[in-house]
Amino acid sequence: MTSNLTSEEQAAAAAVERSAATSQLRFATAGSVDDGKSTLVGRLLHDSKSVLADQLEAVAHASRSRGQEAPDLALLTDGLRAEREQGITIDVAYRYFATPKRRFILADTPGHVQYTRNMVTGASTAELAVVLVDARNGVVEQTRRHAAVAALLRVPHVVLAVNKMDLVDYTEPVFAAIAEEFTTYAASLGVPEITAIPISALAGDNVVTPSANMDWYGGPTVLEHLETVPVGTDPSQDPARFPVQYVIRPQTTEHPDYRGYAGQIASGVLRVGDAVTVLPSGLTSTVTGIDALGAMVDVAWAPQSVTVTLADDLDISRGDLIAPSDHAPETTQDVEATVCHLHDRPLRVGDRVLLKHTTRTMKAIIKDIPSRLTLADLSHHPAPGELAANDIGRVVLRTSEPLALDAYEDSRRTGSFLLIDPADGTTLTAGMAGDSFAASADGAEAARDDEGWDF
Repeated sequence: MTSNLTSEEQAAAAAVERSAATSQLRFATAGSVDDGKSTLVGRLLHDSKSVLADQLEAVAHASRSRGQEAPDLALLTDGLRAEREQGITIDVAYRYFATPKRRFILADTPGHVQYTRNMVTGASTAELAVVLVDARNGVVEQTRRHAAVAALLRVPHVVLAVNKMDLVDYTEPVFAAIAEEFTTYAASLGVPEITAIPISALAGDNVVTPSANMDWYGGPTVLEHLETVPVGTDPSQDPARFPVQYVIRPQTTEHPDYRGYAGQIASGVLRVGDAVTVLPSGLTSTVTGIDALGAMVDVAWAPQSVTVTLADDLDISRGDLIAPSDHAPETTQDVEATVCHLHDRPLRVGDRVLLKHTTRTMKAIIKDIPSRLTLADLSHHPAPGELAANDIGRVVLRTSEPLALDAYEDSRRTGSFLLIDPADGTTLTAGMAGDSFAASADGAEAARDDEGWDF
């Protein structure tokens, strides 16, 4: 933004940001099969006194029916019947708990390779990812996959939880070797912050309370880190992005000419008097009013939901993007992105899809799939022709209409999109515009447009 907030506006914005940052953290857990993710989550819930007595009794009863003497805390999160029968996590289990310092929204994601796509769902809105590693096995391929997904989704904080330290006699060299290997790999992906913590989720070491068995470790417990890790950003540092969700036209006697544009500010700050551009049309106007929760205000910032009025009667509809004229994104019909394919049906060159970006949905064609990422060594397999479920790769798309798309590295909200099957509405692929951590590869000749999708 070219204009700075006044001191009063800065104080108000800072108060809201502090409240969001200190009161709530969204985080996700990930790891290979049987690394103890669900047990860790159960231990966090149990030891932070976030489990109701009837829930604990239900878990104790289920554990006894399986021949276990002590309650299996993993059952607090493994809620699907198939999960409990197999002793694994299949779906993303969301849990909500709180401590005096912060509220938490937790996504416990699956460990099996065929459910890696579920981690994309869980980590897409996370501000922190906890990646578990079995101390006996060290860093495995699925660990690298989860680190790559965290880097791809630009999760700002990653915790390496080296679990089952009780099974390796709580020895420091085992932990140190795993921490060094993972940190080196994750840093090569561009993960900005990595914190390694040795734990035993089953015994409770370094989960909520410090471990008496690892006096060589002087860092925080998992819960201490979750309570104190800084989250949130200053909204005034990012250009404003306001995707229009709904146009309000009451056309009543009291408001015969009222025209308001409702939605959630995706990033940045909007102020009365700002010169704005409406995309993709390129029409310009000035913000004349901002209605926040029924009160007229002079300034609003992400992620507030507001109604905006403009000085001019413009042709604006759902899916349009209002942005400051001096920091408006470029519009394009040619999109290059890194994607994670989520569906069992492969994504192929020539596929016709729907692209959903913020509140806008349009037709698109897969013009090229230049490369698929090999997670073992971060190399790129050129021209794979298709992406299977859980594959991460590069795609080139052509959209039917101009699209105002930021780079994902600049904005997780306005740089991301979904590819949808136009036949049944199934979500196929999650996309991140730009290079992310992957380098662009030279693609093959683009497929020809046909069958009514020629644009």
